[in-house]
Amino acid sequence: MVLADEINRASPKTQAALLEAMAERQVTVDGETHPLPTPFFVIATQNPVERGEGTFSLPEAQKDRFLIKDSLGYPDKAAERELLDRRDARDTSTPSVSRVLSADVLSEMQQATETVYVEDGIKEYIVDLVHATRSDSRTAVGVSPRGCQRLFEAVRATAAIYGRSFVVPDDVKAIAHETLAHRLVPTAEAKVENVTREQIVDDVLAEVSVPTVSRGGRA
Repeated sequence: MVLADEINRASPKTQAALLEAMAERQVTVDGETHPLPTPFFVIATQNPVERGEGTFSLPEAQKDRFLIKDSLGYPDKAAERELLDRRDARDTSTPSVSRVLSADVLSEMQQATETVYVEDGIKEYIVDLVHATRSDSRTAVGVSPRGCQRLFEAVRATAAIYGRSFVVPDDVKAIAHETLAHRLVPTAEAKVENVTREQIVDDVLAEVSVPTVSRGGRA
């Protein structure tokens, strides 16, 4: 697991170096290619209010390789109080970290989503949503084919989290913003009018017809 903390403080050259690792699961050094271990994934953080000297916007190609993007927001009152308690006792040893599962089990969990059934109607729904982002007059660049595949994977994982072996339309709606919004490039006019990527996804979800599917039955 690679944690790129405050990734928008990395230079464009450094960010570009991550593309091969994220897309091909390999790195090339001095012309020699080295495969990365399995499982392998990247988590990144950035502070959205930091704009200007010392920060760099992530290139669209790199953002497209992140499965989802989410915002943590502020902690609730209980969590913020805990922060104060930890600060007050900063000389106290922090809790130890222990492994909760092996790499083999994690790989099995990742493969489990491949068995989640997706009806043809849901597949068409996903494709229709993606194409709607491309035809929206407020987007200069819509969701890519890679983004379409990532949404397909994300809805399978969502269904599995809810304990189902099949996908329903609500799974698509539940993960659409986190999977699609960061892949959109609004037009200059949309930016001037303060149209957000999330608003575009909202409108697309409202406009595209939701399919009626059977309860996970295979044809």
